[in-house]
Amino acid sequence: MSHPAATVLTVRAVLFDMDGTLVDSTAIVEQVWLEFAERYGLDFDEILRTSHGVQAGDTVRRYAPAGADFDALTAELGEMERSRTDGVIALPGAEALLAGLPDEAIALVTSADRILADIRMQAAGLTMPSTAVTAESVTRGKPHPEGYLKAAALLGADPADVVVFEDAPAGIAAARAAGMRTVVVGVAGGELEPGMWRIPDYSAVTVTAVKDDDGGHLLTLTL
Repeated sequence: MSHPAATVLTVRAVLFDMDGTLVDSTAIVEQVWLEFAERYGLDFDEILRTSHGVQAGDTVRRYAPAGADFDALTAELGEMERSRTDGVIALPGAEALLAGLPDEAIALVTSADRILADIRMQAAGLTMPSTAVTAESVTRGKPHPEGYLKAAALLGADPADVVVFEDAPAGIAAARAAGMRTVVVGVAGGELEPGMWRIPDYSAVTVTAVKDDDGGHLLTLTL
């Protein structure tokens, strides 16, 4: 039986989403949105379908009833998420992949705020990259490409020389709008287009990093 040939990507920087991409926090996210939906008699499945990978404040504004204090609600939901870490785990192979990549060539780009990102990464046993673009770092959240473009600029990489690991439609749309190659982690990302690949997790992903003459890195990822 023939196996498909492995995909080899050569890039200068690697950008990671967090929830669902490096960290499995599904149980907590669903719990928090269920409580929100029940409080206001909202459609939980609809909220879940549209909230993944999107900043919490954007989801609150979309679904909370007119007259609600959106900022207070967003803050309350954030506090609920920050105080719960049970069941937060790293995706298989994520720790080894992060360890194999030079810190100056990677960034986290997440719709979570910095406090929540630190809590989730620590709970999952993952090292936070030195470069992290969190909710408070951008004026427009995913699916807008601002976060991914900002991260590439911080790393000194051209978007064409970047690969993004993402799992959510909003994040995939952001990475594609930024002009970056995209690896979809898991099954939730919809149809693949040219310049997109899919992996179940990182257990089969390998990386080699070579310093090049300009002080940057040439990273070869095998999926």
